[in-house]
Order: sequence, then structure tokens, then C-alpha cells
Amino acid sequence: MALDGLYLSCLRGEIEKALLGLRVDKISQPSREEVFMGFHGKEGSHRLYLSAQVNAPRIQLTALRAENPPQPPMFCMLLRKHLAGGRLVGVRQPGAERALYLDFECVNELGDTVQLTLAAEMMGKYSNIILIGSDGRVLDALRRVDLPYALPQPPAGRHDLSKTPPAEMLALLQTDTRPLAAALAATTQGIAPVLCRELALRAAGDADTPCDRLDAAAWEKLAAGLARVREIFDDCTAGQPLVLYENDLPIAFSPLPLLQYGMATGRVFDSFGAALDAFYGERDAAQRKQQRTAALSHLLHTDTARLKRKLAKQRQELAATRQRDTYRVYADLINANIHAIARGAESAALVNYYDPDCKTVTVPLDPALSAAGNAQRYYKLYRKAQTAGRVLAEQIAKGEAELAYLETVADALSRCDDAAAIAALHAELEAGGYVKARRGAKRKMPTLAPKTFVTDDGFTVLVGRNNVQNDRLTKEARGDDIWLHTKNIPGSHVILVTSGETPPERSVLQAAMLAALHSGAATSGQVPVDFTQVRHVHKPAGAKPGFVIFEKNRTLFVTPDRALAERLQKGAEN
Repeated sequence: MALDGLYLSCLRGEIEKALLGLRVDKISQPSREEVFMGFHGKEGSHRLYLSAQVNAPRIQLTALRAENPPQPPMFCMLLRKHLAGGRLVGVRQPGAERALYLDFECVNELGDTVQLTLAAEMMGKYSNIILIGSDGRVLDALRRVDLPYALPQPPAGRHDLSKTPPAEMLALLQTDTRPLAAALAATTQGIAPVLCRELALRAAGDADTPCDRLDAAAWEKLAAGLARVREIFDDCTAGQPLVLYENDLPIAFSPLPLLQYGMATGRVFDSFGAALDAFYGERDAAQRKQQRTAALSHLLHTDTARLKRKLAKQRQELAATRQRDTYRVYADLINANIHAIARGAESAALVNYYDPDCKTVTVPLDPALSAAGNAQRYYKLYRKAQTAGRVLAEQIAKGEAELAYLETVADALSRCDDAAAIAALHAELEAGGYVKARRGAKRKMPTLAPKTFVTDDGFTVLVGRNNVQNDRLTKEARGDDIWLHTKNIPGSHVILVTSGETPPERSVLQAAMLAALHSGAATSGQVPVDFTQVRHVHKPAGAKPGFVIFEKNRTLFVTPDRALAERLQKGAEN
């Protein structure tokens, strides 16, 4: 569902009430099309979120947070330079346009007070965030625009519902022959098609009823609906921050109840910003993660596909070497019958004394060679196939280990939930030669701690977030701590810290559940998890990060429980 001028006016009212007069103290840009601005005042702090995403443009107060990238983008740095410390002195919305203008009183490099404007244009694929100087010229924008800045022009033939009286709209519509919903969408500015359809449905009982067939009662209901819209434009508190859900998934948001969705469940929120947090929050987090992990995901997919093709070819070549014993038998049989084979023969029928039944076998020959020469040719083929078989077996084992490693990295990447975790995986792949090292001085990587949980019995559980950390956890654990890992499934190394005590069965089961949840089987049931004491876990010399061998292990079957994991993680935070 698109953000329209009516909903934006409600957001404007909230922003104005909360932020007017406050100063900017933080600015971050977690992705290419998103900006967070922190405001601080005597009554506390607030966060403003601006998004120019094509499918979800908006500007709102938010309770959500986002991880900053290790290096702030240029647009973020420019906003910090000009707006940090600035005071918000105005919030403007031209009529029912899908654009807000935030006016800031700032101090420039010369110490002069200037007014800068941050324009948030929420217009689908044309959405943009633009910083405008006091002279009206564009200083910079997420999507570069021409200079100087020009206000969006209202569509021709559209009537601004924030200013047009209902009676005037009715006079325009009464001569229209189109279905009411279509006529509203074509002649009004400020409400999305879904609200046009809602007004038509409430007025006529059928959104597709032609305007020239409406009776007086329908026109009266439409006038009341338009008056309600005008009231919300004038005062955002007259609206209702509503999100509709179907099968627990958000399908629409609106400042008015929506009857057109039938039995969908509606939930009213405390604010219009909170409603958008609920509608977009989870999806935005997933999209932000996808943007950050796209390059690594592509690299892993490409390398994995290449490695699988290489292994398939090597296995095929290895299968071909398995007839090497046939070459040796042919050579031995030729030598045993060397005087009975005529020179120039293309084949020889020889008794195979290696066969218990001594059957006759036809041995292909090279007519250009003598019998002895053919025997030597087959011995040479045998030795070549024998060497190739040994080398191929080694290469296949090495390739399979590398493939297993890449699968563990892909599994860890699927669970990366912040920029630091993604950066740590990038560093791991860089150290392994899968990613080219950055030029120049090495950047300090963000500190990454393992995930920490506390079982219901009070035992700490540590979960690795990548292979390097998995190695470190196992290396630093005590010998009597419990090591856990999903059986033959990529996943995190998990350490149940025993502190020299014997943990209850419940704690071991909860640690096993966490191992299953942090693995490639996170959505499966009855996941096998191996566990043993850390003293029985060893890392072979030269092995890939995260690879260990272990013994004296037992196996538990558990079902991942995300709700339980969240509770155990909160227990570690308290």
C-alpha cells in the first residue's frame, strides 16, 4: 500500500508536535535509501526515519533502530556536516502533496545562522531526500536532481482534498459517468486508490457504481466521507493509526477504518509512526540485510556452483580410472601369450587366468606395436590411471572440505543480523582468499561478541556467529564445558559453560535447541545435535576455520524454538 497525502499529513502532525524546536544530535544512513536522524530535547530523545525506497517511501517518527555501516556514505557525511546541531523550526506539507519539508536553523562554517531545508519527496520511483540551501539551490540528494530546487507540480485536473470543500467535489463528480471509485481517483489529490475505493464503497455499497446512477443518500454519504478526510487533513488526531492483518501478515495501513478487506483483523496503534513500524519494520530489516549481504551471497553462490561443477567432473574422471586394473590384466595376459600374438593384429582372444572360470577375453591391440609394445602400453595406462586416481581422490576430498566450509559460511551469513557480523564474515573470506584484500591500510573491524544465552538452570550458553569465532569459542572453553553442533548440518559451534559443575539435562537440551536454531535446520523438527566435552574436540592442523573432529559424543534430537531462545537471550541481558 502506498503512502498518500492524507497519511503523510498525519505523520507531519506527529513530527511537528514531537520535534519542533529540538536539535539534531545524530544522523546515520544504514542503507543507500534510508536515513535516521536523532533529535534531543529536555523531554527526551526521538528518532526520525526517512526512506526513499521505491516500494516504501516515508518519513516518520520511529522506535526502530538500524546498524550503521562501518563507513558512512557521502550523503550521510554531508547531512552531518550541515545539519548536526541544527534546530528544527518548521515542518511543511504543500497542500496534499506527498512531500514534507523540514526547515532547520543551522550555523555554517563562518558562524552565520542559516536556514536549510531537508525535502522528503515520497513519490514512488521518484522518491528522494534532498538537502536545500538557504538560496534554494540543492546541496545534495540521495538521487541527484537539477539545480535549483523546484516544488513538485500538482497533477492537472486533480483537486486538493485538504482545501476543496466536499460540496465542490460533489458538484464535479455528479456529471461524471465513470465508476465512483475511478472518478475519485482521477479527480482528487491526497488520497490513495484504496481510500477512493473505500469512500465509494461506503457511499454506494459498490465501488464500481457509476456516478450518474447514485441516489441522494449515496451522495450524502460521500459528502460525509469527504468531510471526514478534510477533518483529518486539518487535525491529525481525528485520524486512526490502523493496520489490517490477514493470517498475521500486515496488508494495509490507513487513518480510516477499511471495510473493503472484509474479515481482515484491524489493530489500532498509539501513533501513525508506530503503525508504519509494524507494517514495514520486519520487511525493511530483511531488505536492509539483503542489500548488505548481496555481494557476499553472490560470491558464495558463484564459488559454490563452480566448486560443484569441478567436483562433478573430478568424480567422473575418477570413475574412469577404476578400469585401471583391466589395463594391468591386459598387460599381464599379453606378456603370458607374447609369442602367440602376431604383429599387426588389432586384437587377441586370450584366456583370462585371473577369472575363476578362465573365460576368454578379447584384448584390443595397437597394430603398429609389437606384442611387448602393447603390453608396455597397457602397463603405462595402468600406472597413469593409478596416479590419476590417487591425485583425484585427494583433490575431491579437498574440494568436498572446501564445499562444506563454504556452506557453513553461507549458513552463518543467513543469520547475520547486523553490520558487524557481516563485516566479520567478509574479513574471514578475505583471510581465506575468497575476497580480494582491500587496498591501503587495513580498517579496524568492529568487535563481534558471540551470542549469549542463559538456561533456565542458570548456565551460560555461547553461540558462535562465524567460523573464526567458532574456533575461538572452542579453543577458549574449559575441557569440561559441553560442545554442541548439529549432526552433518552446517551450523554454529555452541558451548555450554559448566564452570566445573554437571549441568542438568534441561540445560543440555536447551543448549542443543540453540545449536539447532543456529544451523541450516532452523526450521526443521527433531534436529540431530551431537554433544561432547570440549576436551574431546580437536582441530586438525591446516583445517579450514570452523572444522573440528570430535569423539565420545552422543546425539540429542530437538526442535528449534525461537520463542524459548528469545527468552533465554533476555535472561543473559538481565
